[in-house]
Amino acid sequence: GLPDPSNENANQDANSLFESITNNVMLQPFLDLLQKLKSSSNSVSCIISDGFMPFTVTAAQQLGIPIALFFTIAARSFKGCMQLRTLEENTTLTSLIDLNSYATRVAIEAAKNAAKASAVVIHTFDALERQVLDALSAMFPNLFTIGPLQLLLNQINEQGGNSLSSTGYKYNLWKEETECLQWLDSKELPNSVVYVNFGSSVYLTKQQLTEVAMGLVNSNHPFLWIIRPDLVTGETADMPSEFEVKAKETGFIARWCPQEEVLNHPAVGGFFTHSGWNSTIESLCAGVPMICWPFLGDQATNCRYTCNEWGVGMDITNSGDDNQVGRNEVEKLVRELMEGEKGMQMRNKASEWKRFAEEAAAPDGSSATNLEKL
Repeated sequence: GLPDPSNENANQDANSLFESITNNVMLQPFLDLLQKLKSSSNSVSCIISDGFMPFTVTAAQQLGIPIALFFTIAARSFKGCMQLRTLEENTTLTSLIDLNSYATRVAIEAAKNAAKASAVVIHTFDALERQVLDALSAMFPNLFTIGPLQLLLNQINEQGGNSLSSTGYKYNLWKEETECLQWLDSKELPNSVVYVNFGSSVYLTKQQLTEVAMGLVNSNHPFLWIIRPDLVTGETADMPSEFEVKAKETGFIARWCPQEEVLNHPAVGGFFTHSGWNSTIESLCAGVPMICWPFLGDQATNCRYTCNEWGVGMDITNSGDDNQVGRNEVEKLVRELMEGEKGMQMRNKASEWKRFAEEAAAPDGSSATNLEKL
């Protein structure tokens, strides 16, 4: 399921990856690695693992090593994984979801394994999800909210630590095209650009791509759109000629970008997103309101709370199963986001959440304190 390392534009095969995880084919290689380290001077005293890798818990138990499970999802989504166990045990509810899919099995196993871990870490902060965190804390005494990670990293840098970039490490899936930052610099008006990015694992149909494209240009607002080489399922991302003519005046298209820098750029005033958790929390940290178009996994949950609970988003989804959107709806919501009264209200609310996030990551904040406790 991992991408071909010789192709810098290759993506992971999610289904194959989930299958590998659920079939435990990774357990023995991981055990071999731990045993190899044990026989060297680099003996492992603790494991920090992605929460959706159940084989790491099995290995930790076999070797008697403490393990912290790190979930890079919202606390609400983690609670949702736990509720899947209830569906599994209640035969009258099993028609609501495919309990045999690889993705569902991984989520259920993650919820089961969390109870076996020495600690559970969630990428969130207390003020954002206080109610559900109170419920989870009663179930997991060693629960740590450590987020937003990017703000904690900024604190380390300010205190004289090494940043990832200075050490040569990168944490992006594709090569960043930083020319988009120069394009943003050319915009004189603050909050004037719509940033569009549907993440690393969402795929669009040709029709979806066309409708979004025409909605963006018809809105008459400048936009920065990230279009991965594999964004369109089974086809090249060819655009309508009408779009290409208009986009030359108002748009900039890149394959990938440094998203945190883009969201924090003063020219960016809105984010059209798939509602992945990383994108959601990065947008909150930057104080940028969102148009939400969820596709899979936890994205619908993130969208619901972004729009209904935190007051920083508008949902573009319809009631159909094909997740289609029309150009008129895209145009309408972009205009509302960038120039409407609701957009202004969301921008003010996003600024409040930015302040709460910064307080959590401050040296005496809840997340910084939890990091020290962990």
